[in-house]
Amino acid sequence: MSSRSPSPTRPAKRLKSRRFSSSSDPGRAPVPVYIAMGSNWGRREWFLGKARMLIEAQGVRILNSSSIYRTSPEGFRFQPSFLNQVVEAETALSPFELLEAGKRIERRLNRIRLFANAPRTIDIDLLFYDNVVMDTPSLTLPHPRLHKRAFVLVPLSEIAPRMPHPVLGLSVHQMLSEVDTSGVRRWR
Repeated sequence: MSSRSPSPTRPAKRLKSRRFSSSSDPGRAPVPVYIAMGSNWGRREWFLGKARMLIEAQGVRILNSSSIYRTSPEGFRFQPSFLNQVVEAETALSPFELLEAGKRIERRLNRIRLFANAPRTIDIDLLFYDNVVMDTPSLTLPHPRLHKRAFVLVPLSEIAPRMPHPVLGLSVHQMLSEVDTSGVRRWR
């Protein structure tokens, strides 16, 4: 499937947290979202597949998935390499509901936060939620470090290279050209 990208001329939506209710609104139209997943502990590929399945069970329809990439760990380097993947999806969940859904999946798949950048069974990050720009204590959109992370940009570029960053004004492909991708290799 081809990726659905917002128009570069479409203005970013700046929203405050009060704009989204805490409960699902059955009348809300689905919006495009991009979600990154990574695993470097245990059966990494299995955890990615299980996370995709559980994401869909939360009311998120996956439209497209990148290949899986093997990536070098960042931050705490004395740990196994990661497998990373990005999915393009659509959902009627609010950004906060989607964030909570990701946290529930991480808990269900035994994610333990021992220290920053520790090994993990699964990590789920919301990269883009439509063209929304927001900064709250619990959620920042777009993801605040996605433009610096080759392990996110390489798989994201595979499925949405022209997707514009609503704050930086750069496409995913342009952001990718500004990072070192030497630690990212296609796995499957």
